[in-house]
Amino acid sequence: GGSGGGGTAGSGGRAASGGASGAGGSAGTSGTGGTNGLGGASSVGGRTGSGGAGGMGGATGVGGAGGGVGGGPCDLYQSGNTPCVAAHSTVRALYGSFGGNLYQVRRTSDHTTKDIPVLAPGGYAASAVQDTFCSATSCTISIIYDQSPNGNHLTKAPPGGWLNNGGLEANATAAKITVNGHAAYGVYTTSNFDNDIGAVGYRNNNTKGVATGDGPEAMYMVVSGKHYNQWCCFDYGNAETNNTDDGSATMEAVYFGNSTQWGRGSGNGPWVMADLENGVFGGGSTAAPATNTSLVADYVTAMLKGPSGNRFVLKGGDAQSVSLATKYDGARPAGYSPMKKQGAIILGIGGDNSHTGEGTFFEGCMTSGLPSDAVDDAVQANIVAAGYGR
Repeated sequence: GGSGGGGTAGSGGRAASGGASGAGGSAGTSGTGGTNGLGGASSVGGRTGSGGAGGMGGATGVGGAGGGVGGGPCDLYQSGNTPCVAAHSTVRALYGSFGGNLYQVRRTSDHTTKDIPVLAPGGYAASAVQDTFCSATSCTISIIYDQSPNGNHLTKAPPGGWLNNGGLEANATAAKITVNGHAAYGVYTTSNFDNDIGAVGYRNNNTKGVATGDGPEAMYMVVSGKHYNQWCCFDYGNAETNNTDDGSATMEAVYFGNSTQWGRGSGNGPWVMADLENGVFGGGSTAAPATNTSLVADYVTAMLKGPSGNRFVLKGGDAQSVSLATKYDGARPAGYSPMKKQGAIILGIGGDNSHTGEGTFFEGCMTSGLPSDAVDDAVQANIVAAGYGR
């Protein structure tokens, strides 16, 4: 967290329900919409220690007509100089200023497509657009747009590895939820042991800005805590660019489920773990760390931090409460340092297109650089304020 010890005061803005007063943030003014409510956010990691008074005023305050949260996870990451290199969600904007399309659906009746926008900049998905377009037929999710400037959009995985014919697109209505009073749809992934039929999985092998080699990064995803299984691999994160297993340390993706094929957590699961290729780990070996306890909740935040050098961090929490627990912080498994990341992005599958895991994805971000613990906490507070399941 640098030398700015005063920066921690900036986290006080997280409690500002509605951002009505900007709660400690003169730069947050009224916190309306929250788009400017990140005044002192550079102090979140204590990097400068000069903006603490500005806090993150209204950062978790519920906004106006767009129904958004004032500022988003990517604004918080940017404040700590660890910007998002990818930001995916079918539920909400992950930047306070994002006013574009979140995802695209494909109608099965005539194969035409429709982009699904946000209701307002920084807001939630305009799911009624999907409902109208898909009425009297069914739809799949054809593109999950990257909200970052990098354009790292996700489409169904190409053929290769364990997917002989590529991945499938998710049923666009299989995971309907309510978020802060708004209807929205998640990405419901499926599993299958038939490599010709395949299963739901998304991928981008030609990305921009994603960490490679032993470069530092972090990622999180918000997922259903009730939809998971014991197989490999319901992942989101950094993977090989060729759809195949290129050996240990060639991927770094966050996993949620109760797999015990390699490593595991304590108890019966499910757990937040790291898929590092040739192994999914709950800690520094295949043994179960006492700290990586089962995470039972309706909605889950799963976070993986991958600094340069021989260390990685797993965090997890209930996406409807404020706590984010460190599940593991320590050395990488033997043979996994230095990392050999390649920089593709996967969702719902493993780095080699393995497709027997399953889950439901609502949002996720990947960063360049290693965010501070204070930024992690601010991101979790922002997720809670978004109102999953409410």
